[in-house]
Amino acid sequence: MSKKPKNQSEADAQEDVPKTRKQIIVEEAKFFAGLSVFLLLFFNLFFGHFKIPSESMQPTLEVGDRLFVNKAYYGISRESLAWPFRKMPLPDGRVFSRDPKRGDVIVFRSPKSGVIMIKRLTGLPGDTIETRRGRLYVNGKLIERTVQSEFSYREHRGSVQDVTQYAEQLPGEKNAHSIFERNDGFYPLDNKGPFIIPAGKLFFMGDNRDNSEDSRAINGPGFVPFDYVIGKAQLMMVSFNKCDKTEGLRCPGRRIFIKL
Repeated sequence: MSKKPKNQSEADAQEDVPKTRKQIIVEEAKFFAGLSVFLLLFFNLFFGHFKIPSESMQPTLEVGDRLFVNKAYYGISRESLAWPFRKMPLPDGRVFSRDPKRGDVIVFRSPKSGVIMIKRLTGLPGDTIETRRGRLYVNGKLIERTVQSEFSYREHRGSVQDVTQYAEQLPGEKNAHSIFERNDGFYPLDNKGPFIIPAGKLFFMGDNRDNSEDSRAINGPGFVPFDYVIGKAQLMMVSFNKCDKTEGLRCPGRRIFIKL
């Protein structure tokens, strides 16, 4: 009976022995190494952070908006991974693939330039997409639109633009989205197509219809392979947009937590 308290006191004494500096450093290194691995996998496989550099998706997204993109929404492919994992000898295709829907706002890598872009999915495989005098046709059917407002705003590069904002809803899209049009029939992208979308490819357009280097444009991404999709933009976290507050010019200002 006398040995048990003695062993207990010896164990308590061992617990009271302070850790050496080396032990503390090793423990901290293990913790931060594990945290780094977790964050690396998390942001490679599940979520990514992106910044909007242009006005091609106005009014949905403004220059300076910061987004969280769900990289696993359509499944994982090589393009959805960050460097250096994207350079690894991985098989082609997508794992846990899910079909995208018209109207989704998607981040993808241009198959022509390799640049990461964000646009709205307008055409699925087998669709026929065409613009005639600024109006959008999907499979030969005119997409109706409703005027929301007319105004002027100053682009981030300095010029003032007059636009009409419309509400538009694509076939199969749950909710309508807004688009900008400067003029119907005057700009080069107002009369394009028809484009017949091949199997395994997607067709994208910007919401700022006359100011978007999208699948309609000569220097745009063209038909985008599904494997080049990075993920679905789901949440605009915060906007650092700085706009001209001159009287008579539209200025959307700062915005936070907007679901796309």
